[in-house]
Amino acid sequence: MAIPPKKIVLLPGDGIGPEIVRVAARVLMDCSAEFGHPFDLAEFPFGGCAIDSAGMPLPAETLAACKAADAILLGAVGGARWDPLPIGKRPESGLLALRQELGLYINLRPIELRPALRGLSPLTADRASGVHMDIIRELAGDIYFGEHHIAADASGERATDEAVYTTGEVERVARYAFARAEARSGRLASIDKANVLSTSQLWRRTVTRLAADHPKVKLEHLYVDNAAMQLVLAPAQFDVILTSNMFGDILSDLGAALVGSIGLIPSMSCGPGPSLYEPIHGSAPSLAGKDVASPVGTILSASMMLRESFGLKQEAEWIETAVDRLFAQGVRTADIAAPGTTPIRCSEFGERLHAEMMETVERHAQDA
Repeated sequence: MAIPPKKIVLLPGDGIGPEIVRVAARVLMDCSAEFGHPFDLAEFPFGGCAIDSAGMPLPAETLAACKAADAILLGAVGGARWDPLPIGKRPESGLLALRQELGLYINLRPIELRPALRGLSPLTADRASGVHMDIIRELAGDIYFGEHHIAADASGERATDEAVYTTGEVERVARYAFARAEARSGRLASIDKANVLSTSQLWRRTVTRLAADHPKVKLEHLYVDNAAMQLVLAPAQFDVILTSNMFGDILSDLGAALVGSIGLIPSMSCGPGPSLYEPIHGSAPSLAGKDVASPVGTILSASMMLRESFGLKQEAEWIETAVDRLFAQGVRTADIAAPGTTPIRCSEFGERLHAEMMETVERHAQDA
């Protein structure tokens, strides 16, 4: 009986998105060919390009395809050309709407300093050792989804942004974080600002209560300002970090800086339906069409998809070890190129990665 293909929706988006998704899609098809997994890849408009073609960032056809998919791979959205639009009409609003429609309330960002790139970290060698953590960010609540108002004021204008959390919203992401910690080292750091924010007080009370159900996990609470400092001073102390939407947005970018480039970090957004995978960098419109962007974050997002959505651990490791071998050989794009070396282009990185992966297959065949 034939295995039904996994439906993977590709959302290249804007700026460098099409270039980097093209490379990652080839990696997925390499896995399909070499391991016999039937993948059905279909591309749909999303973000600014969808505004241009359909008048909205999340067209109904795109949303329907995403809901019917087994997983989704996104490039990037946004750009200066759409900035004059109202907040709710910009490309980024399509991403928020997609998260809401799919019920994506958890964002997972693995922060790992790859061995060959230790020299790129701004950390000293002793502090850079052992940077390998998961940052789990609540994705469906907080100030991004609250009410936003700008009103007249005697001084000019008065702006208000509302941050809201419910007990249930905190519970569901905290349970995921505790389970993740149990599967790793049993250490969980919950980040908040409970000394001044009511939402953080609810957050801390709820996480503390749930800790009783996970006795094998050592829970630690940190204020977000202290957590930011500790990430720089002693990042190896962290294994799994749990935090709110806004704090997670900020801390995960700080984590990316620790490992050398924001272009290296993949992410997964998940909930009850299909998960969404994407690099955490932006659309970089100034680089669009120049074939100079790094596809690594998107490639690692694809391998993360294989592991997390499809349970294909061996295939994910095949990709990731090939990426590490290229780094060790000095194969780098411009964002991570060593001084005095010539960076390669985005498409060339894809070609080199394909060759490296195929060489591994040939070696295994010869050994067998």
